[in-house]
Amino acid sequence: MELLKEICTLNDNHYRFNSDALYTIRKAARCVLFNEKNDIALLYVAKHHYHKLPGGGIEQAEDIIEALKREVREEIGVTDLKVEGDLGIVIEYRDLYEPYLMQLSYGYIARVKGEVMDPTFTEREIENGFRVKWLSLDEAIHTLEQDDTSDRMGQYIKIRDLEFLKKARGQLR
Repeated sequence: MELLKEICTLNDNHYRFNSDALYTIRKAARCVLFNEKNDIALLYVAKHHYHKLPGGGIEQAEDIIEALKREVREEIGVTDLKVEGDLGIVIEYRDLYEPYLMQLSYGYIARVKGEVMDPTFTEREIENGFRVKWLSLDEAIHTLEQDDTSDRMGQYIKIRDLEFLKKARGQLR
């Protein structure tokens, strides 16, 4: 899989990498998920005013695609999906807070195959005001570009997910 981008710590609008830090590694699966109308799923995080692609951490006994399907089922309510291709990997080096985190996000293009039910958000996701939105690919890119969050995690997510969205747009043209 192609390395799309490495994102280092956001520090006064400059990027830097802390070469002395010991990072905990977290692997995650994410996707640009299309429905039958060719709209894609985004999650709006109301508490922190940003949007994100569906996906999340890969649990110990899972492979990447199993994790992707589980996360999409939980966050979007899609009972099944078809992975149509990979987008690449984005690596985030987060050293704002300890423990420092190096997150590897594996990105995919996928299509809804099963039913769309209600999502089963975690308590934390409910507290953060998660909501599902379906937008065209161009609208999704524009929406993320317009997001203006002071939340540090949201700033990483914006950069990461814009990379996946723009790569998807390039592959589909």
